[in-house]
Amino acid sequence: MKSSVFSVSLSFCVSFIAMLFLFTGCSRNSDWVQFRGEGGRGVSSSRITPPLGLRWKINLQSGEEKIRSLNPPVVIGDTIYFGSDDGNFYALDVESGYMRWVFKSGAEINSIPYADKDQVYFGSKDGKLYALSRETGREVWTFQTDSQINSQVQRYKDYIIFFGDADKTYFLSPDGVEQFTIDNPGWYNVTFLVADDILYWAFAPGVQGPFDINKREFLWYLDYQEMDAIWYSVAAVHGDLLYVGTAAVTYDSTYLGYHAYNRHTGRLAWRNYKQGILSYRDFEDLWEYFLRNMDILDFMAPTVWNDLVIFTGGDRTARAFDAKTGNLRWEKVFNTPVSSAPTAADGRVYFGLLGDDNMPPQLVCISTKDGTLLWQMETDGSILSAPVIAGKRVIFGTDKSVFYVLEQVF
Repeated sequence: MKSSVFSVSLSFCVSFIAMLFLFTGCSRNSDWVQFRGEGGRGVSSSRITPPLGLRWKINLQSGEEKIRSLNPPVVIGDTIYFGSDDGNFYALDVESGYMRWVFKSGAEINSIPYADKDQVYFGSKDGKLYALSRETGREVWTFQTDSQINSQVQRYKDYIIFFGDADKTYFLSPDGVEQFTIDNPGWYNVTFLVADDILYWAFAPGVQGPFDINKREFLWYLDYQEMDAIWYSVAAVHGDLLYVGTAAVTYDSTYLGYHAYNRHTGRLAWRNYKQGILSYRDFEDLWEYFLRNMDILDFMAPTVWNDLVIFTGGDRTARAFDAKTGNLRWEKVFNTPVSSAPTAADGRVYFGLLGDDNMPPQLVCISTKDGTLLWQMETDGSILSAPVIAGKRVIFGTDKSVFYVLEQVF
C-alpha cells in the first residue's frame, strides 16, 4: 500500500550537499514551462557542464512498489511544479526542496503540466482538468470530462489544449470554458506538438493527422500501412520536417522505427528501421519491458540538436541520424536498456539507464557529436522521463518515487 510522506509539517526526507553550490538567479533559460521544452524539441538553451552534484532529493512515496510514471515537471523561476502517482500535485522550491504547497486531486496524475504567468494546468485520472494558482495552489477552476486525462496540457495562444483517453481533444478558453473539440476514437496517453498554429499528434495513422487550429481542419492523413507499430512517439519539428519514433514487439526483440515527413504535405522524407539491441531472451520479458514504457508520455521522443535527430528508448541504444537524410551518424550501445527519452543541452545529451542485477540505474551524459560517454551517476531507481534542464539544474523522477534536483558543481 502506498502512502505519501509529504505533509504540511514538512515530514519528508530532503537530502542536501551543503557545499560547492551557487544558486543561479531567475532568467529566461532557467524556465521550462512546457512539454519537451521551448519548441518541443527536447533541447535546453542552458549552458551546463558535468560533473553534477546532488542539490536535493525527496521520496514522494513509501513502500517498495515501483511506479510506471513520473512525467516531466515544469519550472518557472524558483518553483518546480509536477503531478505524481499518489494523486498529489506539488509546488517545490527549486533551491531547497521546500514544499510551497500541495494540491490533492481525485486520482493518480499521469499528466504533464503547463504553466503561464498566473496559473498551472494539469489533468488527472479523475477526468478533471485543473487550473491552480501558481502562487497559492488554490483551485481557480476545473473542467470535467468523460474520461481519464493522461496527456500533456498546453496553453497555445487563447486555448488550453489536452486529450481525454478515447474521448476527445479539448480546446478550452483560459478561464476553462469549452471552445470546441475533436473526436479521439480510441487513443490513450496522447502527446502532441503545436507549431505555427498546427497541432501534430503522437501519430495515429489512418485516424488523425496534423490539424490546423485556425481553420479547424486536418491537413493530411497517413494510411495504416505507412507505419507498422503499436506505439507512436510525440513528434518534433525542425524546418520543413516532422520527426517521430515508433516501436513494436516481436517474439524475440523490439522493432524500432525512425521517420521523417514533410510536415506540410505528409510526404515521406526518410525512414530507418532497427531491430532492438536487447538481452531479453523470451517474449514475456520483452513484453514486460515494453509495458514499462507505456505510461511514460515522452517514450521515444526525438531530440533535435543542430543537424541531428537523436532517439533513445526501446532498447540499449542511443542513435543519432542526419536530420535531412536519415543516415545514421552514430550509435552508442549500453549494458542495460535505456530508461528515458533524451534532453540535449550545450552539446551533451542526458538520459537514464534502466540498470540490472549487475549495474544500478544511472543518469548518463554523452556527446552530441559522436555519442562518447562523458559522465554518469547512479540513481535511486530508474529515470522514467527525459530530464528537465533548467538553468544549471537537471531535474527528474525515478520509478522508486524519488525526485531529484542536480546542480552543476563549480
